[in-house]
Amino acid sequence: MNDKPRIAIIGAGLGGVTAAILLQQAGNDIAVYEQAPGLARIGAGIGLGPNVLRVFNHIDCVDQLMNIGIVQESNLNRVWDTGEVLWDIRKQNWEEVFGLPSLTMHRGDLLSVLARSLRPGTIKFDKQLLDIGHRLGGTQLLFTDQHEVEADIVIGADGINSKVREILLGYDPPIYTGFVAFRSIYPANRLGDWRPISDGAKWWSDDRHPAQEDRHFIHYYLTKQRDEMYFVTGSPSPDWPGGVSSVPATKEEIKTCYEGFHPDVQRIIDAAPALSKWPLLERNPLPLWSRDNVVVLGDACHPMKPHMGQGAAMAIEDAAVLFRCIQSADGNFDSAFKMYRATRIERTTEIQRQSHENKWMKHPGDPTWVFGYDAMTVPLISETAQAAV
Repeated sequence: MNDKPRIAIIGAGLGGVTAAILLQQAGNDIAVYEQAPGLARIGAGIGLGPNVLRVFNHIDCVDQLMNIGIVQESNLNRVWDTGEVLWDIRKQNWEEVFGLPSLTMHRGDLLSVLARSLRPGTIKFDKQLLDIGHRLGGTQLLFTDQHEVEADIVIGADGINSKVREILLGYDPPIYTGFVAFRSIYPANRLGDWRPISDGAKWWSDDRHPAQEDRHFIHYYLTKQRDEMYFVTGSPSPDWPGGVSSVPATKEEIKTCYEGFHPDVQRIIDAAPALSKWPLLERNPLPLWSRDNVVVLGDACHPMKPHMGQGAAMAIEDAAVLFRCIQSADGNFDSAFKMYRATRIERTTEIQRQSHENKWMKHPGDPTWVFGYDAMTVPLISETAQAAV
């Protein structure tokens, strides 16, 4: 093996690309294998808290992101029907408290900025993983096009339906939570002269009207110019057809689900030219995150409901901690991967739990435990130290 390991990353999502950048900047031999034909501006909106921007500071791309996304002037928690403001998340000056702001933007724009930090050709497209094998001297990756490559480390960053995870643990479908997310992105000028009173808001249902309980509606701008609107929901739905990641949705469906919600919510729904519907999926915390020289991160090992806005953040934090563990490994990658899991498991499990409950930040509270985390400096925990706790 060379001094710097050959690292294959499966999946060019936010966690995989972040890991690739950090590892490549440290001089490692990196290749990212992505089953899609290319990067496209698809997907949804995303919130980037100070915990995420601390990682991106090390990639030196925060200024680029600030020029694209929006630092919200206000982000309100509101009662679903009356519009009463429970509190403004942005009332606290996060730049003063945490040293960095919070951004909202389009996931595709974020991924495009990150991908430009990689050397040309690092991402190999149209590469769907078929199997992982081991032969003397290395690990072989076989793709569906029969292309085969060899690597010293394999990182599975391939999402909730991870093939790498399946190879490690066997096939086990994710858990459907009984909730879906309606989503839409559209030009803000479709709202006419009217605009929401805040740059972002989460509308919370309550138990006063059982027919509207257990649902919420989130909207925010995606661009610095406030010219693109996004909304996403958490909506009860008892059944989901297997084998599909999303389906088109009708205006009638979402209007029925959000009947009685405040007129501002109705305006934002009415302006949408098209909608999609996505299942909210989870997994229970995994018994292992790695085996030998193969490891997983992000949704491949701890997928969660998006209700804290921390799913992508956990993948990005994973990437940073995994990078640090690999750099400190001195060639003992199995030990490094155990250190990575020991360092991350408590935090990701708690965020999975609170995301499932969907109560976080409904009322004023201290978000420091989430936003104050620094994946680039947090102490690394050995598996032995964790077991002794």
